[in-house]
Amino acid sequence: MSGAPRTPRPATPEAIAPFGTLIEPREDGTPFGPDDAALDLSAGTPRLYIMRLPARPLVIAAITRHARVTQCLASATGRDWFIGLAAPGTEPSAETIAVFRIPGGRALALRKGCWHAGPFFEGEEADFLNLELSDTNETDHDTVRLPAPIVIAP
Repeated sequence: MSGAPRTPRPATPEAIAPFGTLIEPREDGTPFGPDDAALDLSAGTPRLYIMRLPARPLVIAAITRHARVTQCLASATGRDWFIGLAAPGTEPSAETIAVFRIPGGRALALRKGCWHAGPFFEGEEADFLNLELSDTNETDHDTVRLPAPIVIAP
């Protein structure tokens, strides 16, 4: 329901599957397998950077997609965070946006075209690892505003 507080769902591999891959810790040297994120960064120059985000309200007012690239996000400091997700395809409605709590120490690899809002977090500014293309936000960035905001209620 839009405009009303929404409690985030726990992020599990199964719950995240329609939107991408939840990347969980495992022993070094584990062979590549079906639980690994299949990344597609072939449409340009990959860019891995740490984005510093200021404190902001836990409110989803708009949602964005990148149609040409997979994108990976993770807390650089291991803190829990929140994200709104909707499956790739047509413009989502507030009812089709799922809100998740991503545990610290986990990363999220989004499918091409996955709609996303966030990362959001509690407290002061936070740093996040972001893997996308160097020009993603200039050439592959569709955003739609929601008619009523979704308030994340941790």
